[in-house]
Amino acid sequence: MGAQWKQKHRELAANAKGRVMGKLVKELTIAARAGADPAMNPRLRMAVEAAKKASMARDTLERAIKKGSGQDAGAADQFDTVVYEGFAPHQVAVIVECLTDNKNRTATNIRTLFNKGGGQLGGNGSVSWDFDRLGAVEATAPSRPGLDPEEEAIEAGANELDPPDEDGTVTFYTGPTDLDKVAKALSERGWTVTSAKLIWKAKNPAAPEGDKRAQVEAFLEAVDGDDDVQAVFVALA
Repeated sequence: MGAQWKQKHRELAANAKGRVMGKLVKELTIAARAGADPAMNPRLRMAVEAAKKASMARDTLERAIKKGSGQDAGAADQFDTVVYEGFAPHQVAVIVECLTDNKNRTATNIRTLFNKGGGQLGGNGSVSWDFDRLGAVEATAPSRPGLDPEEEAIEAGANELDPPDEDGTVTFYTGPTDLDKVAKALSERGWTVTSAKLIWKAKNPAAPEGDKRAQVEAFLEAVDGDDDVQAVFVALA
């Protein structure tokens, strides 16, 4: 699949939920730099939708937007986007996206996670050449007789799609600049959009088995658990 790695069977413990909320607050804050109005700021609109789906408190959401847009005069934190490339165990390519207010801390943490987990940290461009930068819209279909997801993709302006997964969710892929347009078009056609984000999609995903796959997944879980990590993309089938 090679899209964003998703943890399976993650416990909904309080500390895990806290990490999720922390990541969402960072995304809201940095997205709001381009403007506090979600209607005029596609990245912020998607961040707000994600926060609402996670049941973020309204005042927390609003504070994050004010902080990022400069409306909160007392706001001091400035988050930067940092991307790391390298390999998980068994030479499985991985891209790690972080939002951080301290690049030195994040670099140290990521380097430690790679070293301890049996991975190999690379430089810029070391693996990204083997990924495509795309928009990904996850949506569930409306109850419409004869609906064809491939035709829906064409009508909405998506480039390609994955077949429906176990719960009926279809992933539509777009060019990076078409993400918001395709998400809106699908919504207008009756689809329930559950996620819309930029991803790195592997061109040549690997398929390790048994213990090797378990080692890769343990590595990914450890990296994803770092507070500064926003997303982990992996070339894993």
